[in-house]
Amino acid sequence: MDTHTIPFKQIMVIDFETAWDKKEYSLSKLTTEEYIRDKRFKAWGMAYKYLDTYDEPIWVPHADLPAFFNSINWSTTAVLAHNAQFDVAILSWVYGHHPCFIFDSLSIGRALRGIEAGNSLAKLALEFNLPPKGSGVHSSNGYLDTLPPEVEVELADYCKHDVFLCENVFHKLAEGFPSKELRLIDMTLRMFTNPVLELDPYMLKDAIEDERTKREGLLARLAIKEEDLASNDKFALMLRTMGVEPPQKISKTTGKPALAFAKTDAMFQAMLNGTNEDLALLCEARLKVKSTLERTRAQRFLDIAQRGTLPVPLSYYGAHTGRYSASRGSNLNMQNLKRGSFLRKSIMAPDGYVLVVADLSQIEPRVLAQLAGYKELLNIFASGQDAYAAFGAQMFGIPGLSKDTHPLLRQSAKAALLGAGYGLGWFSFAAQLLTGFLGAPPMRYDKAFAKQLGVTNEKVQDFLSYEPNVQRALSIPRTCTDKEIIIHCVAAKAIIDAYREKAAPVKEFWALCDMFISKAMAKQRAVSYKCLKMEHEAILLPNGMRLRYPDLKGNPDEKGRVQWTYGAQSKKLYGGKLAENIVQAVARCVMTDGMLRIQKRYSCVLTVHDEAVVLVPEDEADIAEPWVMAQMIVEPSYLPGIPLAADTGVGKRYGDAK
Repeated sequence: MDTHTIPFKQIMVIDFETAWDKKEYSLSKLTTEEYIRDKRFKAWGMAYKYLDTYDEPIWVPHADLPAFFNSINWSTTAVLAHNAQFDVAILSWVYGHHPCFIFDSLSIGRALRGIEAGNSLAKLALEFNLPPKGSGVHSSNGYLDTLPPEVEVELADYCKHDVFLCENVFHKLAEGFPSKELRLIDMTLRMFTNPVLELDPYMLKDAIEDERTKREGLLARLAIKEEDLASNDKFALMLRTMGVEPPQKISKTTGKPALAFAKTDAMFQAMLNGTNEDLALLCEARLKVKSTLERTRAQRFLDIAQRGTLPVPLSYYGAHTGRYSASRGSNLNMQNLKRGSFLRKSIMAPDGYVLVVADLSQIEPRVLAQLAGYKELLNIFASGQDAYAAFGAQMFGIPGLSKDTHPLLRQSAKAALLGAGYGLGWFSFAAQLLTGFLGAPPMRYDKAFAKQLGVTNEKVQDFLSYEPNVQRALSIPRTCTDKEIIIHCVAAKAIIDAYREKAAPVKEFWALCDMFISKAMAKQRAVSYKCLKMEHEAILLPNGMRLRYPDLKGNPDEKGRVQWTYGAQSKKLYGGKLAENIVQAVARCVMTDGMLRIQKRYSCVLTVHDEAVVLVPEDEADIAEPWVMAQMIVEPSYLPGIPLAADTGVGKRYGDAK
């Protein structure tokens, strides 16, 4: 483990034991934030030892914790824990001490072993042939005020053994782990354990009340009850009384017809956005009742606001490609904050500070173009012009295409650039358009737009002459006619075909990725390509981490073509999918490199996808904004020549900055 750039003199391995009750007060019933900030919270004690010393772990009982913590020089003391989000939050929120650096063996395990491997201390101890984790914690169940002496002795032994296991697991995992990634773990955990973002309770209360008023108003106008809309059968009956046959789909779980009333169902979207105002109103009321996400999250935000600042719960290496995900058990997905939403606007910087938000522009298409050697697209990005319009002009052969002159064509070029680069076929593209492609509003291509694309009668007949095309098109859930869905699919196919014809280097990259799978990753032949190194069942990334494909197997299909799968769930792997994984993993490297550069001067307090949210003193905002942007677009040594770009904004509220 290279730690020469990490500021500490000693590493303290710690583990807290806290009061809990299986029936009413435990981490299985509450989030970490709720549990620690609860009035019932009590630390029975903590075990600790210093890393790489021969001393045995020491138990510090509850009454001695404040004095012990006050005796430590935290400016030079780092902390190691297994699930440091929990232990360091206790140290910080309850006792007011912040270690100079945070190590977390759970985060390292997740990065090295994968998110599906299971990285609990008990499982890691078993796999590393260490003495098994104890069970003494169960003896403390139900004690919230005082702990019998004999139970404390048992709990202390259990806790000290966990410290022993944590130290040994850390040594097994951390050897050779990149110091850059250790700094990223520390930064991520600080977003939670040292929270500074504030929430506006008045805005949240108003938003919750507005939502309730609108919902009740809709129900009153329609003269129906909330429980009627919540029932699928009763909602279907309401549709029939309006002369509308309830839409159906084939269930993915049962394979049988099922009512298509989900927000993402194309037929439901068609009713919601159709010209029948009464029908649209009924569907809107249904969503108000069934879709409780915003209500629930707004209430959670409000509850947190009443307890204190906002701890940001993110999982480092939460996805296969290394990207962040919502922290498990947090019930708060901070990676899903829609622009313009009141939730974004309710998040504020503390007094004397503002938020600088930097968003990497089209980072995945840029990385894909760089890895594929797609010079024409790289030149578009380097020019600084509207990339979607410029690419659309080339793709559709329409000079001067812009957002104003050809909005639908530009939107289609954007969809192709963001989605088709990973081998997306016309069928998936057409189906996703009906429910909203990549978060865009639902869209169905009509005859007029197909004509704009250059779709001729001959092309329609070519599509119809191949029966599997027709069968697939008609299988898409919809409310439009058969003729309309055929036109929609022909147009979608024309866009995908245009992309593939124009983006020949990307197609060649898919083929190259197919070769990486069959010739290198499956046959243990190391192959290097640009910033990547293909290894047995893995790809070494420029940050020293690996994309892992355990148990990679190739089996012939009914036509004798090799189909690759990996992992316990036999996930499919092919050139386009591997290209997507590689691009997302490398784009993550670019993103987090920028965040770490920023962290040297200012605190990154939140990240959402390709956005870095940075806390800066209010009187430095004018100089901080361009500096933050400059850090985000530094050309990586592993992607020489890539034209990066970023958008920035400044505001007291997150939603106002971006």
